[in-house]
Amino acid sequence: MRKAADPRPMVALCLALTLSGAAQAQAPRSATPSQAPRSDVPDGQWRYFGGSKRFERYSPLRQIDRGNVNRLAVAWVRPGLDATLTEQFPDLVPSSYLRGTPMMIDGVLYVPNAVGLIEASAAATGKTLWVQQPFKPTLREVAGQSVRGADSWQDGPDRRIIAVRGQYLYELERATGKPVRGFGEEGRVLLDRGTPDGAPYFNFNGPIVVGDVIVLGGNGGGRVGEGFGDSGAIKEAVPEDIRGYDVRSGRQLWTFHIIPGKGAPERQSWGEGSADYVGHMGAWGPLTADESLGYVYVPLTTPTGSYYGGHRPGNNLYSTSLVCLDAHTGKWVWGFQTVHHDIWDYDNASPPILGDITVGGRRIKAVMEANKNAFLYVLDRVTGKPVWPIVERPVPQSSVPGEHTAATQPFPTKPPAFDRQGLTPEDLIDFTPQLKREALEIVSHYEYGPLFTPPSVASPAPGGKKGTLTVPSSLGAAVWNTGAFDPQTGIYYATSTTFVEAIAVEKSKDPQATMQYQYAEGTPGAGGGGVITTKDGLPLVKPPYGRITALDLNKGEKLWTVANGDGPREHPLLKSLHLPPLGSPNRSVPLVTGTLLFVADSGNGVMGHMGVSGPAKLRAFDKKTGELVSETEIPAGATGGLVTYEAQGKQYIVVPIGSEKYGTGWVALALK
Repeated sequence: MRKAADPRPMVALCLALTLSGAAQAQAPRSATPSQAPRSDVPDGQWRYFGGSKRFERYSPLRQIDRGNVNRLAVAWVRPGLDATLTEQFPDLVPSSYLRGTPMMIDGVLYVPNAVGLIEASAAATGKTLWVQQPFKPTLREVAGQSVRGADSWQDGPDRRIIAVRGQYLYELERATGKPVRGFGEEGRVLLDRGTPDGAPYFNFNGPIVVGDVIVLGGNGGGRVGEGFGDSGAIKEAVPEDIRGYDVRSGRQLWTFHIIPGKGAPERQSWGEGSADYVGHMGAWGPLTADESLGYVYVPLTTPTGSYYGGHRPGNNLYSTSLVCLDAHTGKWVWGFQTVHHDIWDYDNASPPILGDITVGGRRIKAVMEANKNAFLYVLDRVTGKPVWPIVERPVPQSSVPGEHTAATQPFPTKPPAFDRQGLTPEDLIDFTPQLKREALEIVSHYEYGPLFTPPSVASPAPGGKKGTLTVPSSLGAAVWNTGAFDPQTGIYYATSTTFVEAIAVEKSKDPQATMQYQYAEGTPGAGGGGVITTKDGLPLVKPPYGRITALDLNKGEKLWTVANGDGPREHPLLKSLHLPPLGSPNRSVPLVTGTLLFVADSGNGVMGHMGVSGPAKLRAFDKKTGELVSETEIPAGATGGLVTYEAQGKQYIVVPIGSEKYGTGWVALALK
């Protein structure tokens, strides 16, 4: 198996700065087969689970508009598992977290179901056309986790669906769902790399195909000694590299090593030899692609460990960075680090959305990366240079022994943050004097301050601080659900949540530990993001707790912000106050059309049980003003992305739904 080398430009590296100037001059090359339709051409279809590989979550369709949206009604419903599977495996009990977001091509929906197998159905009726069969007809083989999406590829009559399930990359015949026999071994390729810890490969976002290359992020390396969330005290891990595969044969073409190799100047950003043993840093968010350039955009995450970095001094490139690669070769084109020496778990977990904007009369091919910290980093997607200045500003320094906090962090000058950042007494909930007093009492037991206030050591002493209150939390103001872009107006729509999180570290007690400090066991709310609330479960800060923000990226300005959902307005302590919508802290996915902006409540099947437990609402907003235009009830909250398309002359909106009470499914709405 041939793996390409990992050359990087020999640029001078200043460890205190971002990678904004470290761009490789390289002529763009097309990666689109001449016979394959471009996924970014709007034609009433939905060719990728982000709408297109640019991930705008946009369609120009206008049949459903402000004047008739109140006539939306359920057109059809599909279960999260086709009846042929539930009948064959009656003991199969999938999770209520249905991630699968469909793509619609030539009148057919293709989507990973509740156990990650692909199902094809008629776009106009929801009727089953075929279901991917498990490799072996056993309960163990069919059981699995849902995946956010799949991709497609064609060259003349050769038409395929490409999917990731478990430790395998699959290719299926688009017409039948049968394995493509010439791909890998009997239609699949093993992705596990046999790492020392035996950690299996997994990828919730699926593949992206650029030209004739399948690009994969996700967990390709595994961890050593660290559970999900990096709460352990083991610093050693395998980096979760990015890989490219030939779409016809499944042969691995290249590997991009996310930790720079020996001799690369960027490796100097890993002090004390930490590049030799630190890992993690995978691409948890969806990858996106500019098919005309042949570039793929990779959002990378935090290294081991997420809340303590004393063992890895320096800025730690390419952790918490956006990296642009040549999809043909895997070669580095440019990179930009959004957080230096990340100890807040501020992953780039959102899809890097691509769109063209006009700034100062100049047309710019832009990429927009939303970070968990509530900043939107807007860069030229060809060069990696910021569209507006991103400046290094001093930030609070750590008091944890052995920690080496970055002296500065990159702050975008435009656009403004789309959610709350940092914490002050003025931010605390004040609906009643009693609630304000309670909130002040709670925060008095913690350190807190502006954005990038670092985690601290929890003190068991009387009157000692319990850690640091962090806003945004590691659950993220923005994650995989955040962001939609209207290419007609240049407006970016951010859906976000506000949590106050306690992050504390303690000296490692495990004799096998290799990190001096680790996430403190017993931190309030640990396991659910460490979220801190009042004793009655109300948020500590003022609303909105879930919001939608419109950013004009032609000007770099905020247009409006509205509450997303009702939030706790019916809480016993608030009900008598008759408050307006307060915003629900959930993971809502925006969908923008030629006429409206759609956002649905999320179901409580979503990780962390964010969302509603019963029937939910699909809301339509005026995309220019944020005015709520209509609400339509759906059987359960959304657990994946909203999609829209035209089939047999009618516009449909399809929502993946799920809750612990309802189960899982897809609901299609159309005008009645």
